[in-house]
Amino acid sequence: MAAASRSLSTQGARILAQQLREASERRHALAVAQVGRSRACAFDLHAPRPVPGSILAPGPDHPRALAWLWQHWGTTQALRHVVVLGEPRDQEAVEATWRLGFWSADWTPWRALSAIAHNWPQLRFETRPLYAQAT
Repeated sequence: MAAASRSLSTQGARILAQQLREASERRHALAVAQVGRSRACAFDLHAPRPVPGSILAPGPDHPRALAWLWQHWGTTQALRHVVVLGEPRDQEAVEATWRLGFWSADWTPWRALSAIAHNWPQLRFETRPLYAQAT
């Protein structure tokens, strides 16, 4: 005996699509509300280089959002998988060091780092892309 096939009516599909759209909008609104306030990310570019709310509101894939991110951060997405890597290898270092690892949509957030360096000239950045580990 074959299993009965179930299908979704057109009206049911519309209702489901509306529910998914509303859930996505609620999640996006919650995320936007946490920008610059959440401590969940060790190096959140929103804190030193905040994205204006008018740019965030339409969503991260909106052409204006992508253009703003590239112009101000040098990458088209927020950093992902940000982790503190621990103590520097050179224990003789005179300077305090904070080592981070992260995934970036593009090479590095070079424009954001440049702006941070301009605002805090005592900071020094060293970046080293590790392409082999990006799999």
